[in-house]
Amino acid sequence: MYTSFYHLREEPFRLTSDPRFFHLAQPHASALATLVEAVMRRKGFFLMTGPIGTGKTTVVHTALQILTERAATSHPISSAFILNPTLSRDEFLEMLLAEFEIPCAASSKPARLAALQRMLLETQRKGGTSLLLIDEAHLLTPELLEEIRLLSNSDTYQEKLLQIVLCGQPELLGILRKPEMRALRQRVASSCSLRPLSLPEVRAYISERLHSAGFRAANSPFPPQVLEEIVRFTEGVPRLVNLLCDACLTIGCKAHRPVIDVVIVEEAAKELGLSETQIEPLIEEKAVIPGYGVPGKEVAGDVIIGTALDLLVQAMKKRSAMVSQANAARPELSIKEQVAVAVNAIHEQDPAGNKVIESAVDSLVQAMKTRRTSAMEL
Repeated sequence: MYTSFYHLREEPFRLTSDPRFFHLAQPHASALATLVEAVMRRKGFFLMTGPIGTGKTTVVHTALQILTERAATSHPISSAFILNPTLSRDEFLEMLLAEFEIPCAASSKPARLAALQRMLLETQRKGGTSLLLIDEAHLLTPELLEEIRLLSNSDTYQEKLLQIVLCGQPELLGILRKPEMRALRQRVASSCSLRPLSLPEVRAYISERLHSAGFRAANSPFPPQVLEEIVRFTEGVPRLVNLLCDACLTIGCKAHRPVIDVVIVEEAAKELGLSETQIEPLIEEKAVIPGYGVPGKEVAGDVIIGTALDLLVQAMKKRSAMVSQANAARPELSIKEQVAVAVNAIHEQDPAGNKVIESAVDSLVQAMKTRRTSAMEL
């Protein structure tokens, strides 16, 4: 363990989706804002894609936490989170009912669909939202994608009853471009793509994770020249950044080196089998939400969106830090159940946080809506 050597409270680069370590880099901010808006405005289908390790699952977990936090005071949410979609049609429907906690003694498809429809209507009647999140969606078969499309037919005259989020690797886009997927493709109301981080973004990413883990020293153990090497070996992919930084700290601790050097990075990269191909660091990009406004043109909603996102993430981190380790370490629970346990554990401890989250989500959704209207007028 290197935590005490580097004056850390805990390991900063673990490969988990702990909300306390969520970093709002530009691509993740864009995806999070678009996802929350799509769900809150009941737009139906939302699509998020990105290369392996760019943080898709983390964004989905963060959005689920934000929506669950807000549901604790208003706008209840009923969610189903499917992590492994390699299922048959019957298995998928069975898992869907289990995730939504819908009791159904019958095993026939008509009975199960009827039970699902009743739940969707009841949730909508209470002013709530029903949300289906599917991770690794690029593994879905054409048959299952068609089943999901048919589920999206559940709506009223005013709005979609079921919000569906498909999250997967870029291969998912190729699948949806096939002629037989035309009907599903036309249902996608909103989408976004994640990318690797630029050098400035990697610098901020590492700094924030160290800070979240308790690092308070003036000088980072990762000097500028080392950060450039980390970007070179990882190409800015957050998961690889985590792996490489963790390996560097492990090696640095064993060698009693408080500051990581290039030799340590090269040794760590070799241990991890990372490519040594030199790449050009990505240039720093202006924080804009893809699909809104005109590139290079200032839009007033940008500031509101950024402020709302910052408030949301900071409130979420503060509340997550209140959860005891006993509640946090519950591997027998699903992701959805872990989020619910965490929210219930802190709901009464931080009433001010409830108001912050509700207000920030409202501001975010309104700003996104305004920005979309402005873009249509330009």
